[in-house]
Amino acid sequence: MSTIDVLVPAQAVCRIHLVIAERLREKGHDVALVGVDAPGVPGVLENILFLERRMLCIRSHKLMERIRDVQFHPARPEAALRVNLSGSGEQFTSPVLTPKFAGCNSIAQAARLLMMGRLPDVDIVLDEGRSVAHAAPMVDSRLSVFRGINDVLARVATLMVDTAHRYVSGERLGFVPAGAQAEPSPTSADIVGSYILSMMPRQARGAFMRLGFHLHRWNVSYRFHKGRRVADTGLLAGEPWITLPDDGKRFYADPFLFEWQGRYFIFVEDCPHGSDKAVLSVAEIFEDGTATVPRCVIDEPYHLSYPQVFAHDGEIWMLPESGSGNNLVLYRAEHFPNRWVRHSVLLPDCEIFDATLLKHSGRLWLFASQRDGYGSASDTMAVFHSISLHGPWIPHVANPVRIDRAAARPGGHFVQVDDRIVLPLQDGTHDYGGALGLADLVELDESKVRLTPPVPVLSSGKNPYPRVHTLNSTAHLEAIDCISPMMRNRLRRAG
Repeated sequence: MSTIDVLVPAQAVCRIHLVIAERLREKGHDVALVGVDAPGVPGVLENILFLERRMLCIRSHKLMERIRDVQFHPARPEAALRVNLSGSGEQFTSPVLTPKFAGCNSIAQAARLLMMGRLPDVDIVLDEGRSVAHAAPMVDSRLSVFRGINDVLARVATLMVDTAHRYVSGERLGFVPAGAQAEPSPTSADIVGSYILSMMPRQARGAFMRLGFHLHRWNVSYRFHKGRRVADTGLLAGEPWITLPDDGKRFYADPFLFEWQGRYFIFVEDCPHGSDKAVLSVAEIFEDGTATVPRCVIDEPYHLSYPQVFAHDGEIWMLPESGSGNNLVLYRAEHFPNRWVRHSVLLPDCEIFDATLLKHSGRLWLFASQRDGYGSASDTMAVFHSISLHGPWIPHVANPVRIDRAAARPGGHFVQVDDRIVLPLQDGTHDYGGALGLADLVELDESKVRLTPPVPVLSSGKNPYPRVHTLNSTAHLEAIDCISPMMRNRLRRAG
């Protein structure tokens, strides 16, 4: 057991401070919360966050929630590590790990960047010197500072707990090039100016667009690729794409293809407009390019997506995304393609998203994004392995493999390109579903996971952000989905 002092502002303890301390305790460390004289969150920022909570009817405080009646402990000179969450520039006795927000100690810098439409990175710095860990958090809502700050803080917690645990466990922390040079904390005038001149106009535009359009909807397209897939060329150009029609009341997304007995099937997420719960549906594609109307094959009380269908040991299986149900569930085809039965839970009691199966070196592997209770579901890669599809599935020792909004969440199954193993990865830099990249798997065993930086999939005009977020293929077909906003019915009728 290692002793760790967590330094927090004595008059401004927030939930994130307790979350980090408790997670370190769960890893077996002796953790003490030490109050220090530090200002905490600037008052003007607290007022803006309070205003947003009222205006947007956000009930939960989440990680910024102030905690009262906290029991502090005196600093321990013998502590093996100090985790400095005070937000001050004060120097503490080495060794100390400190989070930096785009090169600044204060969370106010992250808030200001969010107000300006930029995404802050996070570095964990050892003894105010070198960066030893880096994260690029995904921010799901770009039009709310409150929600954005919570997404950033969630990955501060993930990264800090992992880094601190590895440090006191004796692992050597490598040097990570810092994402930004040291910056002073923004002034109150900086914060107010950024909110009024940048954030508020974007919020107004966003509200106008939401009134007139269904913004978060996708179109699914497919084609017979004739041997030249997107994974081979990196381009969406080639054979013409055919859109899977919908009835205007729903959208389809996350297409997965499966060829069976000379027939072609496409499985999709099927989500009615305005709903937060989708079902999984299937359509048959014919050789002339036409398709049947998708019909529901799996419906659960929670949201389903990413219907990954595959053959294994003489059976046909589906491993869809069911993160909101807190279980990763395996289904078996009882009568393909229409009847599926719930076979087993592979990963219980965890939020796993877009888990993607790979057979490699005599083992089975799952690459996924994992949410640890807070923040986005699209920035933290986790890998699991097993000798059997049915488990037990073991978390990789390198988890979290990376925290990166542009390179963590899978966007389709692994594909073989010559002697390369390629994984599509979602890129949330511009927005969720904004782009897709192709990464090569170059090293994978029970101790290491190494992927190359993703190379963007380009549109026909070589635009690196074609708003595609899923890519899948079979021997003859390939499919994608693209963000496709649609005018709301009342405006179409008025027109």
